[in-house]
Amino acid sequence: MCRHAAWLGPVRSLASLIDEPEYGLLRQSYAPRRQRYGTVNADGFGMGWYDPGLAEPVRYRRAVPIWADANLPGLARAARSHCLLAAVRSATVGMPVEETATAPFASGGVLLSHNGRAAREAVRPLADDAESTCDSAWLAAAVFARAGSGTPLAESLAEVVMLAAGKDPEARLNLLACDGASIAATVWGDSFFLHLGEGVLAASEPLDDRPGWRAVPDRSVVTATTDGVRVEAL
Repeated sequence: MCRHAAWLGPVRSLASLIDEPEYGLLRQSYAPRRQRYGTVNADGFGMGWYDPGLAEPVRYRRAVPIWADANLPGLARAARSHCLLAAVRSATVGMPVEETATAPFASGGVLLSHNGRAAREAVRPLADDAESTCDSAWLAAAVFARAGSGTPLAESLAEVVMLAAGKDPEARLNLLACDGASIAATVWGDSFFLHLGEGVLAASEPLDDRPGWRAVPDRSVVTATTDGVRVEAL
């Protein structure tokens, strides 16, 4: 399992997801409060953000614990965007611990993270190729193939989740993706929360104790833009 978070709204730094909040992803890497499977997320971390001067989002990924990267605090303060995604990883037994297996995955302007697990035989038929042999990379590739052909991002996530769950009923499939203009997510097997204010903050668990965090029901798909949020049953 993993923990992930995303932001869409006025420009802010990646530190706002990682180490500025009391329970940001740095704290969640060693002391998550609502993680149902696993106790630490020390098998890598990654973050992605959108720069208006670049055609593709920027990514920074490492296969080490997030607290072990001395360069991260400065980088997270300097990296700023209206759309951010970050994740810390707890690798499923048998899955590789390497940068190519670490979220966020990226293709065609879309960033994606997976919190959960799925049998490889359930996800490999969903795409022609993937960046890594891990389950998350195959799920990402399947979403990217559908989104790249014009399917809306949330619909792409929902279709992949339903196909994977049909092959592996025990799969846990919390996917979180963004494309610079929207956030989309599925909730299937673990916690997921939203906080709405001047923008949309989405996370596996609340990053702080402010009022306003609301849990998204299991087996839901979320679509969030600057115009509002929609939550639908899967």
